[in-house]
Amino acid sequence: MAQNDFELEERDVSFPPAHTAEHLLNQTMIRMFGCERSYNAHIERKKSKMSFHLDQKPDRKQEKEIERRMNELIDEDLPVTFQFVSRDELPPEVNASRLPADAGDTVRLVRIGDYDVCPCIGKHVRSTSQIGRFEMLGTNWDEHEHSFRVRFKIV
Repeated sequence: MAQNDFELEERDVSFPPAHTAEHLLNQTMIRMFGCERSYNAHIERKKSKMSFHLDQKPDRKQEKEIERRMNELIDEDLPVTFQFVSRDELPPEVNASRLPADAGDTVRLVRIGDYDVCPCIGKHVRSTSQIGRFEMLGTNWDEHEHSFRVRFKIV
């Protein structure tokens, strides 16, 4: 089953550092590759993985740049804040199509500095410096699906 931020099971939200890193990685991929947020994510304490639809397979240099940018963002100590808004007040950069119909009229937005904003019900750290270090474990590319999977852990 594909998961998004609203379909998370308890095991997925029990490790706030990795869950907050998920938000950073989503925005990093959007900025680097012009893609959408991940279409499948499994966020856990030991190892996490996220999948993105991309036009082409990132090269080794781009993969290293993802890891570098993630750790740079973590080191910036960006504040993680929450805001409750009605569906009608969602900022233009928030994709309302991923909200489930039963999410209600009030939506909880999670902001990470000026870097990312996303509707989310999960647990998060208070600032990015509490995440730890982002370590990319590997990637997979599916040419047929144009799917790029990133496996990572937080140490």
